[in-house]
Amino acid sequence: MRLGGPVNEKSGDPAAWVEAVTGFAYRAVYCPVTEKADDATVAAYAKAAAEADLVIAEVGAWSNPLSPDDAERRKNIDYNQKRLALAERIGARCCVNIAGSRSKDSWHGPCAENFTAETFDLIVETVRAIIDAVKPTRTYYTLECMAFAPPYTADNYLALLKAVDRERFAVHFDPVNIIWSPMRFYQTGEVIREFVQKLGPRIRSCHAKDIGLTDQLTVHLSEVLPGTGGLDYPTLLKELDRLDPDLPLMLEHLKGAEEYAKAAQHVRTVAKEVGVRL
Repeated sequence: MRLGGPVNEKSGDPAAWVEAVTGFAYRAVYCPVTEKADDATVAAYAKAAAEADLVIAEVGAWSNPLSPDDAERRKNIDYNQKRLALAERIGARCCVNIAGSRSKDSWHGPCAENFTAETFDLIVETVRAIIDAVKPTRTYYTLECMAFAPPYTADNYLALLKAVDRERFAVHFDPVNIIWSPMRFYQTGEVIREFVQKLGPRIRSCHAKDIGLTDQLTVHLSEVLPGTGGLDYPTLLKELDRLDPDLPLMLEHLKGAEEYAKAAQHVRTVAKEVGVRL
């Protein structure tokens, strides 16, 4: 397993980027360029990462391919295809997005239509369209689980994998995103073990966050700094350690270098306690 996180090095110099990454002692990184980068630039960053023994974990394609606005939906599918093509060019382990939402108000928010059979079929159609347009051979297209739309459990992800039926459709694991009830909050270890047991070999990248539960009615769950919430990090690290040794575990959604340093220290401390190498 490789711990990683964001790096705000924007000089355009692969060597400076590597220096910034190693300053955080990360062994995995987010993609450092956009889909607009030319092939020479992409190749330079890929070469720099390989020489520094850094794994490029993922290319984010954050957008709403399920938008109820047809023009917006087509634009977002095209964007996902371009981002998947970038992941293929740079040798990232995956391109990741959420499935999206049928909501007219939020690209990732709740909507009754998200849980219908018709939307499940639309997700299948959309994922196939993205993968089939690019035909990747080195990377994979993945979806991040969400509370507001499929996939939202291990079994739901399994059903989606079967329905999409594409070799290059794989799994992204964000355990916090599948803790969407008080019961699951108090069973994060069991939730993690089930997900890894059922989907482990197909997981291409993971996010490292934490989750807090308050007494605010009716139910209020929030992302919090790793180490300050209820996520069972010992179980998460031990379960992921049974998988690919190059599997990235990526910090995200934190405020500034100080929080990222605290989060990384927490993950490394727990890893040392449970005998897991990062």
